[in-house]
Amino acid sequence: MVALAFFFLLRPGEYAKSTNPDSTPFRLCDIHLQARNTRIQHLSCPLNKLHTATFVCLEFTNQKNGVRGELIGLGKSGDAEFCPVNTTIERVLHLRHHHAPPQTPLYSYFTRRWEAVTTSHLTSTLRHAAAAMGRAVGIIPSDISVRSLRASGATALFCAQVDPNRIRLLGRWRSDEMLRYLHVQAYPVVADLAPLMVHRGRFDIIPNQRLPAIPPALPPLGGNGGL
Repeated sequence: MVALAFFFLLRPGEYAKSTNPDSTPFRLCDIHLQARNTRIQHLSCPLNKLHTATFVCLEFTNQKNGVRGELIGLGKSGDAEFCPVNTTIERVLHLRHHHAPPQTPLYSYFTRRWEAVTTSHLTSTLRHAAAAMGRAVGIIPSDISVRSLRASGATALFCAQVDPNRIRLLGRWRSDEMLRYLHVQAYPVVADLAPLMVHRGRFDIIPNQRLPAIPPALPPLGGNGGL
């Protein structure tokens, strides 16, 4: 669920159980898998066929700022584990193995009974990771929460110089609200700004008012009229 939240720039109530009554989580039936241009019937196909998927889409039903019936998709990341496609396949395998109905939220998992990944679970997991590894990069546990995943995904795209309009499309931002999620503390965002300001920041100002032909005389230096 952490991987899906990061890659799809999801809001907490879309990928984890939330106390917010307006949250609308993605369900097993909202997944669309493709092997190149061929649709995979993920609810009924042989389980081994799921591993042929190269592209995953999430279908928006009642999610905030989503267009009903719209599909937003991503290909493989190139990493075997941290990948939107491979992560989704693992979710489908788990849910199908335990005979979950199509309406089952993606955050569900089965032990001896059905449980749910909650927003507090994920915040706790992220903060444990920050306690273990965050000191090296200047992060303390209280710096992050489950909401950090949306900002982290957006900042990763911004650091990769992805066009902001494409980031807005993926995150379903309809305004410049996206700018609130970008971390200006991210090193790649600011590392080259000072040289750019020195070498590329030379410009002339177009005057917006009439200037006198002869500047007024300045008082002489020194004496009663000195500055």
